[in-house]
Amino acid sequence: MKLALLADIHGNSQALESVLKAASEEGVDELLIMGDLVGYYFHPDEVLELLEPWKKVIIRGNHEESLAQAITSVSFLEGYEKRYGSGLRIALERLNREQINMLTSLPDKRVFRRGSLNILMCHGSPWDVNHYIYPDAKDEVFERCFESDIDMVLSGHTHYAHSKEINGARFINPGSVGQPRDRSPGAAWALLDTSNGSVTFKREKYDISSVVIEARNRHPELPYLSEVLLRE
Repeated sequence: MKLALLADIHGNSQALESVLKAASEEGVDELLIMGDLVGYYFHPDEVLELLEPWKKVIIRGNHEESLAQAITSVSFLEGYEKRYGSGLRIALERLNREQINMLTSLPDKRVFRRGSLNILMCHGSPWDVNHYIYPDAKDEVFERCFESDIDMVLSGHTHYAHSKEINGARFINPGSVGQPRDRSPGAAWALLDTSNGSVTFKREKYDISSVVIEARNRHPELPYLSEVLLRE
């Protein structure tokens, strides 16, 4: 069985489209999505539309948590927008009630079996959706991620693609589809083949310039939104 590992799409529908095209060409059976479908960029409605036909498992990221807070707090939404841009406001404007309820009611983690692998999906860490686990984290941080019968932990949040083997188990972060921060432009994802446990990290090209232009036009006061997509 082939599984596409995705995280941190962040409303970047063009990046997602390139990943899903590649996943289809690879014969992917199912998507595993480690949260943050919304926030930062501007087409969350298109993101959900692109994902609709696929078999998938999704967990909640910190930006889905922020979406839930934004529903009930205007001051929270205003503060978020000053820091991260209008991604959440656009989500609230364009998504219907059913879509918003789906996103805000997602679980923080999921444990399930695919093939011979017991898999745990989380966004930051199994104990905290906002916890960053970077490639250079100490071994004891990675060890804490594994319950007794877990073969693979899938995470997101850092926007850095990396893999770590601990006592025969593996920690995988596929990187960010919509906003990689590891100075390698493109849409990051990973391909997991459950028949042999192999994981292949991938990076898809797409029209980054159009996303950069939209970010600059919408938020000239937040240059990070465009600059991060171009870092090398």
